[in-house]
Amino acid sequence: MTANEDQEMELEALRSIYEGDEGFKEISPVSFQFRIGDLEDTKAFILDITWPEMYPESAPQISLDAFFNNRLSAETKQLILLKLEEQVETNLGTAMMYTLFEWAKENQEGLMENHKPVVTAVTLTPSSEVTSTGPTSRKREKKEQLTKSQKRRIINRTDNKGELPRGWDWVDVIKLSKTGGKDDD
Repeated sequence: MTANEDQEMELEALRSIYEGDEGFKEISPVSFQFRIGDLEDTKAFILDITWPEMYPESAPQISLDAFFNNRLSAETKQLILLKLEEQVETNLGTAMMYTLFEWAKENQEGLMENHKPVVTAVTLTPSSEVTSTGPTSRKREKKEQLTKSQKRRIINRTDNKGELPRGWDWVDVIKLSKTGGKDDD
């Protein structure tokens, strides 16, 4: 069999095995993502695997560059890649995607035993705290909080651009004549 025939057979097998699995994602016919662990799990990670032209005779490209993996330290990523490359070497020449995914799932605890979540440097602060510029600084006044019904009324009065319609503040002449003017003798 040629490499393309092997790839087509493996692709068909992967689609049938992982149909409905939220952890598996086919990016293209030669590129896949597989999440190891649950979304809420701090030790979960996503494998990006791409097949080169001569796969399975040549090793697939494995990456941990997904945004989901930003909380993994560089050392943890190196360990995972090193262990997966060992698995690739033992399975070279055969369809190995299912084997790699299942091996990573089974060995997740061992791969993540030295994992310390990376804390990002981005911290969000309320805008009222940002305004302090010195000892005599004043806190900004908070905006009035609107209820859902108040917001809905505002939205219903505006057009799709958020602008009030032309004439929204005009006085209705007919209503004025019914209410009475200065002299209704």
